[in-house]
Amino acid sequence: PKDLLMMSELVLPQFIFSLIQHLREGYNEPALDLPSEKDLHKILQVLEPHVSFLEDLTKMGGAMRSVLTQVLTSQQFYKNLSSGVGENACAKKSHEKYLIALKGSGLAFPEDKIACGIQEQGAGTSTLSVQGLAGGTATSGQGDSSDEEDQDGSQGVGKRKRVKLSSTTKDQSIMDVLKHKCFLEELLFWTIKYEFPQKMVTFLLNMLPDQDYKIAFTKTFVQHYAFIMKTLKKSHESDTMSNRIVHISVQLFSNEELARQVTEECQLLDIMVTVLLYMMESCLIKSELQDEENSLHVVVNCGEALLKNNTYWPLVSDFINILSHQSVAKKFLEDHGLLVTWMNFVSFFQGMNLNKRELNEHVEFESQTYYAAFAAELEACAQPMWGLLSHCKVRETQEYTRNVVRYCLEALQDWFDAINFVDEPAPNQVTFHLPLHRYFAMFLSKAVKCQELDLDTILPDQEMLMKLMIHPLQIQASLSEIHSNMWVRNGLQIKGQAMTYVQSHFCNSMIDPDIYLLQVCASRLDPDYFISSVFERFKVVDLLTMASQHQNTVLDSEHERSMLEGALTFLVLLLSLRLHLGMTDDEILRAEMVAQLCMNDRTHKNPNPKSGIIPGSLSFESVLSAVADFKAPVFEPGGSMQQGMYTPKAEVWDKEFDPVMVILRTVYRRDVQSAMDRYTAFLKQSGKFPGNPWPPYKKRTPLHPSYRGLIKLLHCKTLHIVLFTLLYKILMDHQNLSEHVLCMVLYLIELGLENSPEQESDEEESAGGQERCHDSWFPGSNLVSNMRHFINYVRVRVPETAPEVKREPPASTSSDGLASSQSSRRKSLQRENSGTAQVFSLVAERRKKFQEIINRNTSEANQVVRPKTSMKWSAPGATPQLTTAILEVKESILSLLIKLHHKLSGKQNSYYPPWLDDVDVLIHPEIPRYSHGDGMTAVERILLKAAVQSRLNKRIIEEICRKVTPPVPPKKISSAEKKTLDKEERRQKARERQQKLLAEFASRQKSFMETAMDVESPDADVAMEVATSEQHVSEAIYDCVICGQSGPSTEDRPTGLVVLLQASSVLGQCRNSTEPKRLPTTEEEQIYPWDTCAALHDVRLTTLQRYFKDSSCLQAVSIGWEGGVYVQTCGHTLHIDCHKSYMESLRNDQVLQGFSVDKGEFTCPLCRQFANSVLPCYPGNNMERSVWQSHSNKCMQDLVQEVEDLQEQLGTFPSETNLSKEMESVMKDIKSTTQKKYTDYSKTPGSPDNDFLFMYSVARTNLELELVHRGGNLCSGGASTAGKRSCLNQLFHVLAMHMRLYSIDSAYNPWRKLTQPLQDKNSELVSEELPEVPVLYRDVSSLLLIQILTMPQPLHREHFTCIIKVLFTLLYTQALAALSVKCSAEDRMAWKESGALKKNTSSGEKSWEVLLSHVISELSKGKIYDEGETEELAVNLDSVECYLQQFCLPFLRITSLLQHHLFGGDLPSCQEDEEFTILASCLGLLPSFQSAHQFTSASCLDWPVPAFDMISQWCSELASFADRHPDQVKALLIQEPKWDLPRLLQLPENYNTIFQYYHRKTCSVCTKVPKDPAVCLVCGTFVCLKGLCCKQQSYCECVLHSQNCGAGTGIFLLINASVIIIIRGHRFCLWGSVYLDAHGEEDRDLRRGKPLYICKERYKVLEQQWVSHTFDHINKRWGPHYNGL
Repeated sequence: PKDLLMMSELVLPQFIFSLIQHLREGYNEPALDLPSEKDLHKILQVLEPHVSFLEDLTKMGGAMRSVLTQVLTSQQFYKNLSSGVGENACAKKSHEKYLIALKGSGLAFPEDKIACGIQEQGAGTSTLSVQGLAGGTATSGQGDSSDEEDQDGSQGVGKRKRVKLSSTTKDQSIMDVLKHKCFLEELLFWTIKYEFPQKMVTFLLNMLPDQDYKIAFTKTFVQHYAFIMKTLKKSHESDTMSNRIVHISVQLFSNEELARQVTEECQLLDIMVTVLLYMMESCLIKSELQDEENSLHVVVNCGEALLKNNTYWPLVSDFINILSHQSVAKKFLEDHGLLVTWMNFVSFFQGMNLNKRELNEHVEFESQTYYAAFAAELEACAQPMWGLLSHCKVRETQEYTRNVVRYCLEALQDWFDAINFVDEPAPNQVTFHLPLHRYFAMFLSKAVKCQELDLDTILPDQEMLMKLMIHPLQIQASLSEIHSNMWVRNGLQIKGQAMTYVQSHFCNSMIDPDIYLLQVCASRLDPDYFISSVFERFKVVDLLTMASQHQNTVLDSEHERSMLEGALTFLVLLLSLRLHLGMTDDEILRAEMVAQLCMNDRTHKNPNPKSGIIPGSLSFESVLSAVADFKAPVFEPGGSMQQGMYTPKAEVWDKEFDPVMVILRTVYRRDVQSAMDRYTAFLKQSGKFPGNPWPPYKKRTPLHPSYRGLIKLLHCKTLHIVLFTLLYKILMDHQNLSEHVLCMVLYLIELGLENSPEQESDEEESAGGQERCHDSWFPGSNLVSNMRHFINYVRVRVPETAPEVKREPPASTSSDGLASSQSSRRKSLQRENSGTAQVFSLVAERRKKFQEIINRNTSEANQVVRPKTSMKWSAPGATPQLTTAILEVKESILSLLIKLHHKLSGKQNSYYPPWLDDVDVLIHPEIPRYSHGDGMTAVERILLKAAVQSRLNKRIIEEICRKVTPPVPPKKISSAEKKTLDKEERRQKARERQQKLLAEFASRQKSFMETAMDVESPDADVAMEVATSEQHVSEAIYDCVICGQSGPSTEDRPTGLVVLLQASSVLGQCRNSTEPKRLPTTEEEQIYPWDTCAALHDVRLTTLQRYFKDSSCLQAVSIGWEGGVYVQTCGHTLHIDCHKSYMESLRNDQVLQGFSVDKGEFTCPLCRQFANSVLPCYPGNNMERSVWQSHSNKCMQDLVQEVEDLQEQLGTFPSETNLSKEMESVMKDIKSTTQKKYTDYSKTPGSPDNDFLFMYSVARTNLELELVHRGGNLCSGGASTAGKRSCLNQLFHVLAMHMRLYSIDSAYNPWRKLTQPLQDKNSELVSEELPEVPVLYRDVSSLLLIQILTMPQPLHREHFTCIIKVLFTLLYTQALAALSVKCSAEDRMAWKESGALKKNTSSGEKSWEVLLSHVISELSKGKIYDEGETEELAVNLDSVECYLQQFCLPFLRITSLLQHHLFGGDLPSCQEDEEFTILASCLGLLPSFQSAHQFTSASCLDWPVPAFDMISQWCSELASFADRHPDQVKALLIQEPKWDLPRLLQLPENYNTIFQYYHRKTCSVCTKVPKDPAVCLVCGTFVCLKGLCCKQQSYCECVLHSQNCGAGTGIFLLINASVIIIIRGHRFCLWGSVYLDAHGEEDRDLRRGKPLYICKERYKVLEQQWVSHTFDHINKRWGPHYNGL
């Protein structure tokens, strides 16, 4: 209802006016150049509520919006309120300010003003709708600069252009100051003035649903377009401003209907083009191309901010946007004035960023302007071009193409005139930017391909074509020069330009049109002229001589080869590419894709960015699946990540691999090589060709009839002479020729044979033909017939020093009508300087042709004869005199080919015409055996094709083959040839020498591998010798990888292993469930660390410490489950003093390394593996090689006694040798590797017990980890890779040396308790302090390590076995005790009874039933069984046996590993169910193998003293403890020995699950939602990455967590990026992502927004690297994190 809106209608005009008042008030014209940005922001803050209020109104729906529209667009309201007339002083002031602000919006130049004014009065003001702007638009500041230019009297560049501009303007009113008619217009004006504040933009856009508003606003926007451009240019925040402009314009111009309306009513196109033109005018400079002094051409200066910062992109993107509408584009293409203006605009970019080759010294400052130049051409020229081309697809649009081509040619003609171009480009200059050429080329291509236009009707005359081809050809030659390193003094940026020019995003707008244009020119110009131009541009004309020596006046000899290769490769490209010459879009797409895939396997998102066809188009997927196979993401052995890749199918390699396309598309030369390597590999694999193949020849799509002229190039004498000369030079081994040259020559010959103009008649030519050929080389222009033409003598110009001069011309008597030929030779000399002189005169020929064409084209007689600009080709006087020599050749192309075949094969007469055996060859020449192969195959293929095409050729080939020809024509050996022969001999000798060296090297390497890689190679022969009486010890020899010397490690000069010490908590992450934990993705799922190995060990130790004596507790367990030190080595050794000097050199080396030398980090000098310490090797062989099952004759009692005596010997501290110092220092390193909290467990800090515990725990950690690496058991046996890399042996010596320093008081020595029944039972009751830990509570593996490490090293095998036997009895008793606690009371009684019956049998001590019953009866004396029932085991005989074995296995595994490292010998492999038996017999616990079925674990027992006494004694300790603390007895007895392998958390299938839960989750520490959330994949903790909120003592949360959770290693998944980062100590690296999309590719930072799925293989690899501690070795890109993650 109207009444409801009355209020708003009354209030709103005032409200909006007050808003405008504020904006006027706040605006101050910036004084000079100081922008008043601060003030602007202040005002905007004040106005925040106003605008928000308006914004809320727009959200109230259509009714409110229409009221707002009415208010904003009504002219009446505006007049009444804002005209500034009235009594209100404040209003007056604001109006004045407004007028001042408006002043700058005038777009005309001061001098144009007057003219405009006069016209205004005459014409009266124009209609409102147009009133915006289609006129010029340069800032007023621009005017002044142009004035200065005008004053110097020369015809000012600016002025000339400007006159042109203003004449195209449709409507004079556009030039004038803006006039505002309603609130909307003024609001937009202020929005622009204030540089598009976000709030205002949102308000203006929110109104768009209202149709009337939309139209009014669009018109207003167009009217202000020029003003926007001005503001944008002055703006300091042009980036944000650009984005906001485009936000608005994209809403307005994407609507075709609206765009069309505005185009018609407001001249949108005129405005845009003019605005762009004016914008660029502000940064023009004089072009230095060609004629520096007199050039009238102006180009944009790529160094200006306008181009450098891409300030023009909003305007260009709007322009591209409206050109995408057909109706608008048609208007543009029909409007001649606009086309002229646009070509004018494009010509500003023609020839920008000119490069001049530096010839003397390296350029001081490498300019990076080329980025700006390439971006400008792509965005401002190419993209609008592609937009226009997309509307020229059908016949009806022919007219448009004609228009564009016409104005393009006019602009080009202007350009040639402006730069004073005649016929030679200026030397040593190149510009990569020729947008006018490219417009011309692309519209031509469209005309022929889609519009069926006749090409000749739109092509210019020959003279223009000659000019057109010059600059693109110059670019091709320069590319070759750049790759030949002739531009090195220009710095790297020139290489950058050459690469960008062919790079995927640019090539279809840069190199493709250029080559197409050259193809068009070549098809229309005289072929001889074109070919000679090419060789002249590439500066290799002088090289094309038959003489073995020549002078090149324009090229250094080291560049000749690569320039020749460049020229030939370019010709091959030119003649074989069909991208615009007849291929369909699908064929192009396919060819592009094949080329990309042949270079490297590609991921889906970029298998082919080159073609103009966007991935996702229908044909893309189908073509991709036709040419490529998908390879799922896999891993290379090094562990580096692979994405899902597409790889070419076999038939693609077989039939479609096109080296030409690959060469065209490669940015780096190495990509061509990579494609060839892959092709070679394919041929080897499929058995098609074993050797090194040459690039295959691929059949081409037929040419479009319009371009048939291109074939003439292949059939012109000039090319044939070049080919003949090169074949001859290659055969004669002249310098500067390469296999690549030959390959390209053969390719060109083959192209010629494939595309012969017409079947030549096979009649014999008249005998007169022989005479005719003296003056010119070849009789006709057809390659097929020219191939067989023999050339007898050639006259060459050579330096006097050349070998040819020495030879006197043949005597006139010689056959072949020489006398006549001599006379005719003289005649021909006057005519054309016969023979090669013809090739020499390539240049002269070219000029002659050029002159002819020009004279033909110009009707005026007074045509000025054009100056010969660079007749540099007359040899300068400085060079040695050239003389003429006559060369006897007597070859034809065919004979040269056959001789080349001999030369390549290294055999005489290697070529035998295949058709003599099999006539079918001629009928079906397409034989697969010729399609792949090397040079010989290529020659055979060509000869076959030549024979197929003409009977005569066939006959001549047969003839040549009949004359048995030696590979090199018989002649006196000239010095040049002698050189080559010597060279061959020398090469042969060098080869032999090299072989010898290599063999020697190989043998040395072998011996190195044997010694260095496996420090203790278990040598079978040694073992045999040991069996004899004396103990023979061989000393280990080490190679130092720094100084290269070999020798033993000695006390004075110890050798050490390169090791990496790292703290590890991997073991602590084991859980006792086989199912790995899942990463929580809902609030319900939580992970509690209670059941991890580390937590349980911790609890056990604290419990023990509560009830027992501290020092004894610390020997009853091992630590290091968390923060244990893991030692690994790469297996290389070095002298410790060498290492010190190596570290010094690293310290002085200021190169940025990925590691910190001050922390002792370095990389192994040989294999570059990361390391941080050196572990000294113990002198001697450090191990007694006893025979595998050595049963000593000593009885158990004696051995027990010996062990005890050995332990009693105090470890004397070794004398101060270098070795002991090193051992000490490495021990310090080991200690400092982990944090203090992981080494201090005793109640009295710093007690020696702590160190003791820490040291044997290091050994335990390393053994346990090796066990984990082997998969948790020893079934696989063998030395395994871990063996090669293991340094446990050396580590043991270091630890043992330190452990011996602590004596164990004999009263407390656990060995006594294990081997002797105690006499006094009451001693314990007396002592006041806490009791010792009962033996049954002690960890047997820890006891083992304590026993062994406190013995003097090296240990005897028999003592080792003795210790194991004793400990096994204890372990077995523990197992029985644990079992007895677990079973129910009834079972317990039953066992007790049944065992008691058998007690007195002979094998009582070796039967578990007897022992169990004894244990039960002993333990019943205490209160042990009184507590409530525990989980009951259903017990039968088998399950008891099984339980006991499982209980003992972990100990047996650790012991076997230890034995393997201390004494060598392989670990046997076995099935899982027999692991116990195998290990027991291996350790010498099993007297002899019994048959499996009657085997029981108890048979391994070997009691040193009667079993029942020992057991009674051990149990009594428990009983007495149970009396005091009955609740704890059981908990400490049952140890959980079965741990599963450490695993990372299981991740969900779909990444979205993780993302949705975590990216909004609040952090538990700071209760905020983190900006960069991350989650730990080891324990599932949620952390803030880089968050300052959770920082503690300068450590950010991730780093802190990595120390607490992984002792310095953290694995975090970054939620917002889907990638994983690894923190290792003070470094971190990006590991990659384990979530991939359907094509197996990562989506880092989630930019592409594809659904991601877990890649199980990758996650496996991550887990593998975590468990094996190899992050440091496999990941390469580490950087310091400075605790900031």
